[in-house]
Amino acid sequence: MRQKSNGFNTPTLNIISIKLPSLSVNESMARAAVAAFCAQADPLSTEIADIKCAVSEAVTNCIVHGYRNTVGIIYITVRLCEGGIIRIDIRDKGCGIEDVKQARQPLYTTDAENERSGMGFTVMESFCDKVRVSSKCGKGTTVTLFKRLQRK
Repeated sequence: MRQKSNGFNTPTLNIISIKLPSLSVNESMARAAVAAFCAQADPLSTEIADIKCAVSEAVTNCIVHGYRNTVGIIYITVRLCEGGIIRIDIRDKGCGIEDVKQARQPLYTTDAENERSGMGFTVMESFCDKVRVSSKCGKGTTVTLFKRLQRK
């Protein structure tokens, strides 16, 4: 399996896809499953912690903002790539983001009444090497997280 669709133009060595209902109880399942899959790349414990935190933020965004008060499906694809690169795509088919640039600004939130901090994308960016966000109103959002593992 040598695909070059991981964003760093390096071949994909292994891949997993997961579908979960957008229930808050599944946020921990998503982070654990992604971490377990990434463990085969022998990451540092701090790298696993970074990945788990970024995945938690992206999945929580699907639950809270993407599907709002409904239940939909969260699609997660994880690719282990040559060069110690991990690519994680987290996608929903929810309401979408009207202005991605604005949504990525620290402290911006569409859910202020529930005391959301508006720091989700900022947190993802601080724990990953690259974060891509694509969205269409009424169609959903895809967040792609890239993490390059240190070599031991």
